[in-house]
Amino acid sequence: MSDLAARVQALVALFRHVERTRMAGVPVLHAALQVEAVGFAPVPVQPPEPPEPPAALGVLLTPWFMNLVWLPLQPDARTDRVGQARVRAVGHTCFEFIGACDAGVGAYEACSLASPMFEFADQAQARATAKAVLDALRPPAAAVSKGRRGFLLGRSAVEARP
Repeated sequence: MSDLAARVQALVALFRHVERTRMAGVPVLHAALQVEAVGFAPVPVQPPEPPEPPAALGVLLTPWFMNLVWLPLQPDARTDRVGQARVRAVGHTCFEFIGACDAGVGAYEACSLASPMFEFADQAQARATAKAVLDALRPPAAAVSKGRRGFLLGRSAVEARP
């Protein structure tokens, strides 16, 4: 199993555990959805940004949210960025990611795309939306940013910030 596959598997296992424990019985859960990682792939290094450890980007679907996730390829137990916002350029769009850390996964960052998930009829529709988001963000991507909700819903375009 590759480092990336192992990291994504750990992330999915974490959120399946959260679903069965902390989220059990919470009304915001969409019963037709399940935890799934969609389209995780290594992020190309984009100069002139300062060098960062290699990471992957993908979408994490759960019955309660859809998040764009920045996942370092090597586990990192640092907790100094937990709860801290960080703007990242993904393709030609800027997104605000919030730092998180879990003992089994290590540090990662998440950007909410949708929550709650009741606008999706089923897992196939949520997965198709996640794939469409990733397709739009990965080269060749549009040169205009709509912000995270506008991007997902096609509203109010604004220029992307470098």
